[in-house]
This record gives sequence, C-alpha cells and structure tokens, in this order.
Amino acid sequence: EVYRCCRETTAGTTITYKELAGRAGNSAASRAAGAAMARNRVLLVIPCHRVVSAGGGLRGFSAPGGLQTKQFLLDLESA
Repeated sequence: EVYRCCRETTAGTTITYKELAGRAGNSAASRAAGAAMARNRVLLVIPCHRVVSAGGGLRGFSAPGGLQTKQFLLDLESA
C-alpha cells in the first residue's frame, strides 16, 4: 500500500514519511514507511526520492550516489 501511495505522488512534489504512512492508512507508521522506501528496488517506478523528512530535509536514499542522487532527481523534476 505504501508503494502504491508513493507512486501517486506527482513529479515535482514531495511528501513526508508521515504523510505517506497516513495515505497508506496509518500516520503513526512513518518509520515503517521509511523502511519500505529503503527496500524499494525500482526507484523510478516507485519514486521514493519524493519522500522527505518531517522538516522537509533529505534523509536516506539507498540508490547509488545517496542523497546527491536524491537531490538530483528532485531538481530534475522541478525544472
């Protein structure tokens, strides 16, 4: 469910882990949503780079390049 909700996040926008968990049915499960994003292996199909921390900062990105890649993808989408 978390992956499906993540896929609905529009390009050029971001969502917090808590918001993602809430859309999936349990806003208290933000850590579980983060863990699901960390296991994501189809990064462009399930755009986990659009999920950010509660303060809007970039946290964790398991793809090669880490947070630099996450920022690159966000910048690319907002251009």
